[in-house]
Amino acid sequence: MKFNADYVRIYLRLKICWLAISVMAMSMSAISNAATTSVASTDIVDKSVSASSKQNLYLIKEKIAEFLQTQTIGYPGKVKTQVGSIDPNLKLASCHDLQVFMPSGSRAWGKTTVGAKCESPSAWTIYVQANVSVLAQYLVAAAPLGQGQVVTSQDIIFENGDLTQLPAGVFTDANQAIGRSVNISMNAGTVLRQEMLKITPVVQQGQTVKLISSGTGFSVSAEGKAMAKANEGQVVQVKVASGQLVTGIARAGGQIEVGF
Repeated sequence: MKFNADYVRIYLRLKICWLAISVMAMSMSAISNAATTSVASTDIVDKSVSASSKQNLYLIKEKIAEFLQTQTIGYPGKVKTQVGSIDPNLKLASCHDLQVFMPSGSRAWGKTTVGAKCESPSAWTIYVQANVSVLAQYLVAAAPLGQGQVVTSQDIIFENGDLTQLPAGVFTDANQAIGRSVNISMNAGTVLRQEMLKITPVVQQGQTVKLISSGTGFSVSAEGKAMAKANEGQVVQVKVASGQLVTGIARAGGQIEVGF
């Protein structure tokens, strides 16, 4: 019986120790959970602060669109600009003075690249794809044109399209093409470019020209010889019968405008 009583006492002591260990474990678990909650709360605060100091990517696109509109002032026809997407995962510090620029070699024409940069409080630079369309009228040959032929209003017609998709140097004004001579023969419908037409001088060297000068209530004219060839609107010298050199502006029909 003594053995049994000792056995019972040992069993009770072990039971008490096990209960004490369980209580301690529960306490440590509660402390650990409290610490984890505290860290999680801190993380949330940090993320909140980070989000509030991030650059608004939509604002960058707006600034680029405004910049392109400014760059295309004076373009013929109707201009349309489209700014490409910016990676939404891009994390940029909020900028106090956002600057938009055209990188070297780029221009606001067709498919292009636009830069946006920040100097303060953090320096960063990104590049965004964009597209500029210029919908306008341009000139094409209304009929086949032969080499050396002088272009008249009957030889050209207008078509509509995106100028950025055409070769450089197209004509958008009929007055730019009329009076020029054809450099190379071309078929009807050919898009007219400046390299295809050359300016025909309205005055040839040695040509007898008519000097015209007019003012309020008077008009004077005389003849002379052009000292050089000249295109429409160019300044040319003319020698009159007395041998004097007179300077005037060349006009079509061999006329020279002389001012006082």
